[in-house]
Formats: sequence, C-alpha cells, structure tokens
Amino acid sequence: MNSMLNADLHCHSTVSDGTLTPEALAERAKANGVELWALTDHDEVGGQQRALEAARSQGMKYLTGTEISVTFAGQTVHIVGLGFDHHNTALINGLRRTRGGRGERAQEMSEGLAKVGINGAYEGALKYVGNPELISRTHFARFLVEAGVCKDTPEVFRKYLTEGKPGFVPHRWARLQDAVQWINDAGGIAVIAHPARYSFTPNEEYALFTEFKTHGGRGVEVVTGSHSAQEAARYAETALEFGLAASRGSDFHSPDESHTDLGALPWLPGQLTPVWELLADRIQ
Repeated sequence: MNSMLNADLHCHSTVSDGTLTPEALAERAKANGVELWALTDHDEVGGQQRALEAARSQGMKYLTGTEISVTFAGQTVHIVGLGFDHHNTALINGLRRTRGGRGERAQEMSEGLAKVGINGAYEGALKYVGNPELISRTHFARFLVEAGVCKDTPEVFRKYLTEGKPGFVPHRWARLQDAVQWINDAGGIAVIAHPARYSFTPNEEYALFTEFKTHGGRGVEVVTGSHSAQEAARYAETALEFGLAASRGSDFHSPDESHTDLGALPWLPGQLTPVWELLADRIQ
C-alpha cells in the first residue's frame, strides 16, 4: 500500500455526533471511492461491529477506530485510535469514564443558555442525540439552528459555545498518557487528530508532540478536512521531524455540515509513511 490509497480514517456516525448511521456512512464512503475506511466516533466503540460489517458488505477494507478527548495544556485535544481490538476491556472502560462527565456538562450548558433567554436547550439537543452518553456541543448547535437562534452551526459556536460565551462549559477529559496507552494496549496505533485546529503556542505544540511520542504515539493526521494545503505541508514536516506516520481523514459528520466529504481529500505527501502501512496486519 502507498500514499495514493483513498483512505478515510476519521469520521463520525449517529453513535456519537454524526447524522448518518454506520451503514449509511459505509455506503457513502464506497460511492466516493474510499478503499480503506475507519469509523472514529467520539470516546466510543459501540458502532465498530456495525461499521466493520457494513464495510465488508460494500467491499471496502476496514480499520477499527475511535477519537478520544484528552486535556493537554488546558485545551481539549483529540487522539484517534486505529486498528485496535474493539473488544478490549481496558479501552472500553477508559472510554466509558471519559464519556461520564458529558451529561452533567450538558445540563450546565443548558443552564447557561437559559440565562440569556434560550430555554429548553438540553431537551432540544437530546432530539439530535443517538447516544445520550455522548451529548455534545454539536447537538446543542443543531438545536439552536433549528430554533432559529442562529443561521448555521459555526455561528452557534462563535456566539454561544466557545470559551467566554453563555453555553460554554469546560470538561476535563482523559490524560494524553492514558489515551495513548489504552490504544496501544488494545493493539492499535494512536494518532494526533487535526493538529492545526488547536491554538497552542509553538512551545506548547512541541510539548504535545514530544509527550505524545514519549508515551508511544505513532501517527499524526496530515491531510484532514480542516487542514489547508499549507497546514498539510507544515504537519508533513512535523511528521518527519518526530518520526511519525501520516494519517488521512475527512472528519465527516454530516452531508449538511461538513466542508469535506468522505473520500474527497488530497493525497498524502509521498515522502511520508502512511499510517496504514504500520497497520497492514490489522486491516479487515
């Protein structure tokens, strides 16, 4: 396998905050020419068996996946796990603990929105939730658009759901070390998701990559739905600097919300080691 493989190793279903089922995602991925696929729902592996079976029925190769929320230097960072055993007890229990604070956080977000005149946000967000354990800001955003408070989800985040705004409530996630260890112990590979999205200083970013590598992290998303060509080139250099494999994923959530469709990404730069080369024995 090489860098010219149409792999999409980052997307979300109704099991977390996507709007399509694992089966519908598999169908869409296949229609868009995806050859190797992974479903990476937030802090959850409950959709993995469905995704694997759907990929097989579509004639696609599949890697297990998840996207784990961690707190690093006061920010939320996402670590994608690929190619692990999705029945691994330590991983499942770690993800359950990470999900645990979402319900309480959602109630606090709703209370904050009520203070500025937006009532019933928790109940409204629940209508969009496939898995109540995974209620998130995205579900609140969809409700606020439906209610006519904002015209689209980016406006909701900007006005209500980012730090300093009425509906923002921080959450303490897993530690970076824990997330990488859960993935490694389950036989997978840990990947830093969409690194350009974090607002770290250069020193903080260097610390993130250094600590990630020290704990056994082995990959970074270079080509993603939220990276510009310049950012992809920058993180290609970072991958080489830290000796990390490169991953590729759209971060697709919804046909109506996502800027980049499944399978519609530029190729990985040729000088990098694709993460799927390290996972050849885990592809199903």
